[in-house]
Amino acid sequence: MKELLFGTAGIPFSTEPRNTVNGVITARKLGLGCMELEFVRNVNVSKEAAPEVKQAAKENKIELSCHCSYYINLAAIEKEKRGASRSRLVQAATRLDESGGTRGAVFHPGFYMKRDAPTVYPIVLEQMKKARKELDDKGHNVTLRPETSGKLAGWGTLKETLRVCNEVENTLPCIDISHLHAITQGGYNKKTEFEDLFNDVEKELGKQALRDMHFHAQGIEYTERGERNHLPIDESDFNYRDFLLVLKEYKIAGTVICEAPDPEADVLKMHKIYQKL
Repeated sequence: MKELLFGTAGIPFSTEPRNTVNGVITARKLGLGCMELEFVRNVNVSKEAAPEVKQAAKENKIELSCHCSYYINLAAIEKEKRGASRSRLVQAATRLDESGGTRGAVFHPGFYMKRDAPTVYPIVLEQMKKARKELDDKGHNVTLRPETSGKLAGWGTLKETLRVCNEVENTLPCIDISHLHAITQGGYNKKTEFEDLFNDVEKELGKQALRDMHFHAQGIEYTERGERNHLPIDESDFNYRDFLLVLKEYKIAGTVICEAPDPEADVLKMHKIYQKL
């Protein structure tokens, strides 16, 4: 991509009546450039409705991503549960592709479940490769986007996420900057730390990855175990102004999705600030 787009996680709050097509139209009316379909509990866009969503996204120039099921654990101990998780991932990614989504299928890869990182990594890698092959075999060229974890129990440190993206075709990270902030107990919140983040991405995935980024950015409350819940940006310690400044200075392109309690209000605020930098 050549620019950085901002959008909401889910249908913007001001959408009436509330449905996906109207959400796409509202996003454009608000001056946003993207939206994330929330498939977290179920794939709520039917196969029959997908072409209409695709047409709306095309006409309104809205780039779509999706957030896959919360019930994905590619690192599950039981093989049957790994397979079921992979199926949920493939189903969501397939529907995103049918809906004209170009920004990727975001998902939480799994959990350590009291195992060490070296044990879990090859399990997640194997399942992601299988999911990639299933999608490719069906002709769905949708990017997989494993999301950085916000909890210590969740698989997906920045290092692990970048590494697996380097090893699986057509896979790029979803960097949740708030998750990184929570899991490091207040880190990733200074200008120099944001710069280090993008330097790490470039080192592992190449400079081209900085032109195809996908972020989640919002306020967050956290404990010693990591993420507790999302907060409005101005009720949190998220240094979003410096984050936006570094995005501008590094000429980062891609999409920024806000998952705040009121994502519409906060993403419009961030977008306005970014435009003035």
